[in-house]
Amino acid sequence: MAITLTSEIIESTINALPIQGRIMLRLLLIQYLDISQEDIDYIAADRPDPRFVSGAKPLVQVVAKETIVTITNRVAQYRNQTRRKREQLWLQSECLRKQITYGEALCAQTERLLKDTFKLTADEIAALKAQARAALPKPALRELDRHWDKGEISDEDYRRKRLGIVYQTDLRKLDRERKRLDSVQRDYAIACHAPLQDHELGHVWGIPAGTLVARKAKFLHQYLQGAQTALQATAEPSLDLWKKTLAVLASRPVERSVAPYDGMDKTEAGLTTNLQTFALKTIAEDLESRAWLNISLSLFALQRLLVIQSERDMDPDALNQALLQRAAPPSVAQPDAGVATQPRQIDDWQEHILRSMKGENIR
Repeated sequence: MAITLTSEIIESTINALPIQGRIMLRLLLIQYLDISQEDIDYIAADRPDPRFVSGAKPLVQVVAKETIVTITNRVAQYRNQTRRKREQLWLQSECLRKQITYGEALCAQTERLLKDTFKLTADEIAALKAQARAALPKPALRELDRHWDKGEISDEDYRRKRLGIVYQTDLRKLDRERKRLDSVQRDYAIACHAPLQDHELGHVWGIPAGTLVARKAKFLHQYLQGAQTALQATAEPSLDLWKKTLAVLASRPVERSVAPYDGMDKTEAGLTTNLQTFALKTIAEDLESRAWLNISLSLFALQRLLVIQSERDMDPDALNQALLQRAAPPSVAQPDAGVATQPRQIDDWQEHILRSMKGENIR
């Protein structure tokens, strides 16, 4: 009976290699495996000593403390870099999946509202759906608001038409989110199956490139032979086994980190408010893509968004209320004659978007 490659087989095969081989494989797979202090001490002692070049060979080799610190920092740099990248892409995928689920629920509830409350036929709803991609919401909203301001349309007709615009907007957002998810999933697969590169290995180990490549080829072959033996397979080891190794390790749960607040949107409270607006899909459509770009680049924002999405109320009554609120006509209340009209102020989210578009670094 064939034995399946597992994380345990992978790690036991690596641990059975000579110390140089163990270090090489752990560095290659640093996204999943840890480098021990013994490994770091060996790397420090294994580096070429510049005194050898001038002909002076020390009787007792002493490794400077600074060398140990430098190697430790470089190991930590590549470990955090690869693991944070995997976590960030995983968070993007999870946030997009939850956003799509919520968007699909909103669209389904909108169809029920249009059919049951506003008496649209199935053909009319299908027409709205077919025209969603080419629809221009801003001119339609301006025209609808103009009729409302002149009293030429009833409250029910306004809500019905406005809900149709909301429905088309949510359909377009869903389409973009599905495309984003496809792209993020491709990037995630690439990141999960990417070992450390030769120049990165050299940056940590500090040995000549030729020596590094020779060791890599030697110990990668030894690992594949060892894994093949552990699987009790008779065929010659191949690179397919290396791909399977990466696939098995990639199936491990993503390591979660604690990301500090990075100053996005000036305050943490302001960021949370804007993330709630994004999660509930009430952000303006023309700001939505730029907002997602900024969120996707911040590990803290992605972690906070995932929490907010998990706390959303998916009950049909709550979705109904949210949709009817989005479809409500503007207030007809007029400002008091003695009160000066205040100029419209942009909020922190909009200011962040505008500055990002301008390329300014000043907050």
